[in-house]
Amino acid sequence: MAHAIIDLMTGVMASDILLLDIAEVTTIADYFVIATGETERQRRAIVEHVTEHMRDEFALRPLSVEGSNSGWLLLDYGAVVVHLFSPEQRAFYRLEQLWSAAKTVVRIA
Repeated sequence: MAHAIIDLMTGVMASDILLLDIAEVTTIADYFVIATGETERQRRAIVEHVTEHMRDEFALRPLSVEGSNSGWLLLDYGAVVVHLFSPEQRAFYRLEQLWSAAKTVVRIA
């Protein structure tokens, strides 16, 4: 599922995509996908693209979708949690450093 999400995100120009295996660090999920969208419009388009394709191709819907104009959107698919940031919010929250004990699976710069 995480790799499918990454493929979908690269198709709509998300940048600096990171897949972390957090299963050995926490029980909240198995993977985090962290990515950047340059504008609010682009972030919304990425979220819509991912949710529509995951629903249509895999019959999967997010358990929740959080965020709005804050610069941080979150899609919770249970085992996979997607964090989509504005460049400023990603630099501010620095999830990569917060979860540095997690294994990096994929990084697409």
